[in-house]
This record gives sequence, C-alpha cells and structure tokens, in this order.
Amino acid sequence: MSVGYMMRRIVTAIGQSVEAELVEPGGPTYPQWIPLHKLHTHLNASATVAELARVCELDTGAMTRLLDRLEAKGLVRRVRSVADRRVVNIELTEEGAAHAERVPHVLCRVQNDYLSGFSEAEWRQLKSYLKRMLDNSQKAPAAAAPTPRQS
Repeated sequence: MSVGYMMRRIVTAIGQSVEAELVEPGGPTYPQWIPLHKLHTHLNASATVAELARVCELDTGAMTRLLDRLEAKGLVRRVRSVADRRVVNIELTEEGAAHAERVPHVLCRVQNDYLSGFSEAEWRQLKSYLKRMLDNSQKAPAAAAPTPRQS
C-alpha cells in the first residue's frame, strides 16, 4: 500500500468521524463547519470572501455558494465595510459562533482516538515525518506543474 493511499484513507476516515460528531439535522454540514471554524479561530470572526476562501483552500465561487447556505441557516452574515463600501465582510452570528466553538473539541477528541496507542515519542516522530513531507511539497510545485505543449 502506498503512503499517499494510506494518508488519503486516514484523512477520509477522520473527516467521517468528525462529521458523525458534528452534523445534526438542520445544522451545518461537514463542509460548512470548516469556514465556521476558520472564522472563529483564524480570522477573528470577520473576513472577506476572498480571505475566507484562501484559508479554507477553496475558490471564491465555491466559498460564495457555501456562505449563501450558511447565511440561510443564520450562522453567518454579510456586512458592508464602513471603511470601504465595496468590501463585504463575513461575520459569525451568535448561533454560528456557538457551533464553531464545538469544532476544536471534536477535532481534538477524534485526533486523540486515531492516535490511540502511540507513545508521545512516536506521536512526535510521526509529526516530524509529516512536517518533512509537507515541507517537501512546498519545494516542489514548479516541478509538479505540467509543461506547456509545443505545437
């Protein structure tokens, strides 16, 4: 089994475990939890669509559609900037913030479940290997880009 395949299976399984704990009828779906969490923890509860799309690693069109659904559920609101009327900020509502506060606890619990049986030394070693792979991925984007065809 390849490392990439195993990593993908682990990420999928963790996502399913998190979704099982977070999703409730009528509440935000798993993909909707990500922007709620990012607004709550990384963006101080207010950001533009472009900023939120960047930290969630989505294109702005997909983020806009996701925000439409979150706004319909009353979890976020769009607010025009007083400094620049062309700018629209996304803010969490009280209900959105309450949902977002659950995310770190669930992520921690699920991660701890998946790391069950690892010693602290093994956990640190695993993190160092994954960090090295991530660092390697940051060095290689030019090499991974397709070369233009010559006609």
